[in-house]
Amino acid sequence: MPIKSCIVKDHMTRTLVTFKRETNILDAIHTLVEHRIAGAPVVDDAGNLIGMLSELDCLKVALQAGYYGEYGGPVADYMSDDVMTVNAEMSIVDLAQRFLDSRFRRFPVTDRNRLVGQISRRDVLRALEVLAKG
Repeated sequence: MPIKSCIVKDHMTRTLVTFKRETNILDAIHTLVEHRIAGAPVVDDAGNLIGMLSELDCLKVALQAGYYGEYGGPVADYMSDDVMTVNAEMSIVDLAQRFLDSRFRRFPVTDRNRLVGQISRRDVLRALEVLAKG
């Protein structure tokens, strides 16, 4: 029988850096660098998840600037909008398997499409360490 500490909501980060679709991409890149994070969710005014902006997405800006002289624009032009999410009640063990089966480093946690947190590989490792110690 799973114990309470074996689910996502007990190990996820609840306070997140987020962006709006209209945020200028250069401002978003500055925020990612300043906060030393590799990506952040993009939300609408109601807090619904509409995308993710990653370092990889930001490299598109550098490429376009270098080749085409295009600088900036809204986050919406660069974010990934096909986002894989997890539910706050998901088992940490099931989530660990999902990480093994995907290339993602983190998943946004949603409740009816509303962003409620984020969980990373490192968060899962910490949770599994606690489980292993009993």
